[in-house]
Amino acid sequence: MATSNKKKAAFLALIVASLVVAGCGSNSKDATPVDTGDTTSPMTFSFFGADASPSWNKMQDEVGKVITEKTGVTLNAEYAISGGGQDKISLMAASGDYPDLIYAKSDVAKLVDAGAMLDLTDLIEEHAPNIKKVYGEYMDRLPYSNEDRAIYVIPTNAAVNQTSFDATGGFEIQHEVLKELGYPEVKTLQDYEKVLQAYYDKHPTIDGQPTIPLTLDADDWRIMITVTNPAFYSTGAPDDGEYYIDPETFEAQLHYKRPEEREYFRWLNHMYTIGLLDKDTFIQKSDQYKSKISSGRVLGLIDQEWGYADAENALKSAGKPERTYAHFPVTISEEYKDHTFVDTGFLSGWGVGITTATKDPVRAIKFLDYLASDEGQVLINWGVEGKHYNVVDGKRVIPADVLDQKNNDKTQFTKTSGIELYGNISAHYGDGVLDPTGNYYTTNFPEQIVASYTEAEKESLKAYNATTWKDLFPTAEDFPVKAYGAAFNITVEEGSNYAVKFQKTQDIIRKRIPEAVLSTPEKFDAVYDAMLVELDKAGAVEMEKEYTQLVKDRVDLWSGK
Repeated sequence: MATSNKKKAAFLALIVASLVVAGCGSNSKDATPVDTGDTTSPMTFSFFGADASPSWNKMQDEVGKVITEKTGVTLNAEYAISGGGQDKISLMAASGDYPDLIYAKSDVAKLVDAGAMLDLTDLIEEHAPNIKKVYGEYMDRLPYSNEDRAIYVIPTNAAVNQTSFDATGGFEIQHEVLKELGYPEVKTLQDYEKVLQAYYDKHPTIDGQPTIPLTLDADDWRIMITVTNPAFYSTGAPDDGEYYIDPETFEAQLHYKRPEEREYFRWLNHMYTIGLLDKDTFIQKSDQYKSKISSGRVLGLIDQEWGYADAENALKSAGKPERTYAHFPVTISEEYKDHTFVDTGFLSGWGVGITTATKDPVRAIKFLDYLASDEGQVLINWGVEGKHYNVVDGKRVIPADVLDQKNNDKTQFTKTSGIELYGNISAHYGDGVLDPTGNYYTTNFPEQIVASYTEAEKESLKAYNATTWKDLFPTAEDFPVKAYGAAFNITVEEGSNYAVKFQKTQDIIRKRIPEAVLSTPEKFDAVYDAMLVELDKAGAVEMEKEYTQLVKDRVDLWSGK
C-alpha cells in the first residue's frame, strides 16, 4: 500500500510544528524537522507498549535515572495489561489521539492506515548512527512493505545477530519431580505423561493442597502460547503463528489442518479425561494460573518461561527452587524434531515508532539512538557500573550478591535496577554479540547462564549430561534458514477482507479447540471435524491464499527482488 496523502499531510504538519517549537524561520517545505542540537534538557515523551511490563517504575529505577541523566528524556509510559493493547490501539487509530512513541506489535498497521506513524527513514539517516550500526546489513529489512518503502518502526522485538544459549520454553517439569523419579527420559508425549502420572500417584497433595499435574494458561491471547502453539512444536514445525508454511513452496495453511496436530490435541483430550490436565485450564485467568504455579503444586507446564517467570521467581524467593522447572523438547513421537532453534535470520517487523503527535521527532530519534549506542546497550543489559557489575581485568563481572538478587528476587530486582526493562524500546544486539571491549552486550552467555542456575537446575542438567537446557534441543544446524523469517510478524493491511476472515477463524479456533479438548474421547473427532468445516466456511481457504502471497512478498522484500 503506497504512502497515503493523509500520511504525507500529517508529516508536513508535524514538520511545521517542529520548526515553530524550535523557533526556526525555515519554511515548511524542508524535508525533515530541524535539529536544534538540544539533547539533554528535560523532556517527557508519552509512550504506549502493547506488552505488559509489571515492573515498570516510571524510570525511577537505577538504569532509568541514568538514561534520563544522559538524554534528558523521561518516558510517561503506559503498558497494556492484557490483550496486547488491541482495543487501546484501535481507539487511538479512530480518535487520532496518539502517544509520542508506541510499540504496537502487529497493530501498527492500524496506525499506519490512520496516518499516525512517521516515516523514520530520513530521521535515522541523519540523526541515528547507532541505530544504523546495530541493524547494519539488515537495514533493507526495515521498510514496511514492497509497495510502501517507509520505515515506520525501529524493530525491537527481535535482537540483531541473536545466538540463543539456553532454552526457556518447551515442556516443563519440576526439578523435584525429576529427582524423585531418578531423572527419567523425557522425549515424547508419552514420556511426559508417564512422569506426571507417576509423581501424582505418589503425591496427591503438596503442602496440604491438591497436586495439579498439568495446567495451561488459555486466558485471551495466551491460549496461543500454551495450548495451540505446542501443537506445531511437538509435530516438527516452526513457529509461524497461526500457519504452517511449506518450506519449499511457501504455501500457507492454518496449522490446525495438519493431521499430526489433531493428534496433539487428542493427547490433551486424553490428559483431561484421565485427570492430569487441570479442569480449570480454559476458565482460569493468567493471575490464577501464576498463583497456582507459585504455590509449588503444579508439576508440569507447557509454556515459555516469560509467561510464568513471576511465579517461578516467587518460588525461589520462598526457598522452593526445587519446585521450579526444567525444559524439554517433547514431540508426539521420536520421528519429529522440535524446531525451537530454527534460524530465522533477523526478524524485522514489530518495534517502536514515532507518531505524528511528537512535537520534536529529532529529539525522539536521538533518544532511541542513545539506547542503541554501545553505552546504552551495556546500561540496559548490565546496569550501572559499580552497582550492578564491576570491570575486572577488562571483563564485566556481576558480584555474587547482585547475582543472588537477580536470580532469587528477580521481580523486585528488575523494578529497582531497571535492568531488562528497556529492551523493547531499543534497537539491540542479541546474545552472543561482543562489544568493542570484547565483552558481551547482554548477560545471557554460557558462563553467566550457568552461574545463574539454582542448585536444583544444576543437578537436573548434570543428570541429563547437559550444561544448559538448550543442549537437550535440536540445534539450528539441524534445519535450513527460513527465507521469510517467521510468518507471525508479517503485517496485514488493517480493515481488509483478510483481517475480517482471520478474526472469524480465531473466534472459531478459540471456541472449538477447548471444546475438543474437554469433550469425551468418543466425540473428539466429530468436534474437530466440525471445526475444520467451520474454518473453511469462514473463508480460511481464501485467507490462506492471501497469506501465501504475503509470505512470498516477504521473501522478495528481504532478498532485494
